[in-house]
Amino acid sequence: MEKLTLLLLFPALLLALAACSGGETQKETSVNDKEENVMDGTLKMTIADTDVSVEWEDNESVQALRELAQDGPITVQMSMYGGFEQVGKLRAALPRNDTQTVTKSGDIVLYSGDQIVVFYGSNSWAYTRLGHIIDKKDEEVAKLLSNGDVVITLSLEK
Repeated sequence: MEKLTLLLLFPALLLALAACSGGETQKETSVNDKEENVMDGTLKMTIADTDVSVEWEDNESVQALRELAQDGPITVQMSMYGGFEQVGKLRAALPRNDTQTVTKSGDIVLYSGDQIVVFYGSNSWAYTRLGHIIDKKDEEVAKLLSNGDVVITLSLEK
């Protein structure tokens, strides 16, 4: 009789344990999925009303920018500077790894940790590279950026 009781209780015990551990696995998976979405999310840039395709760097600054965009689109009021770039202050400082860099039209960099710079000309300075506009020719980038202050928007697409 005891063996029969054990045989009947054992499958029930296994089902109960499986149900308990399944809930934790689902919770763990959803946290991991969220982290993967941030890592895999495509950061999109819009200059004024024009979407531009950007090849983003694979660094901690761009990852921090993606995480910042998780809270909603990042809108940056840009100002022309030096006749070759637009500069705007981000709402938070990002990690930086500045190196002496010669920029060209379409380059996107981080300056002083909390300013994003988009070039339509060239400059040499210590910046952290963020990306480069890949779907516009130099003349098109200049047309977007050289005719007065603009607003850029960075958003995360999943």
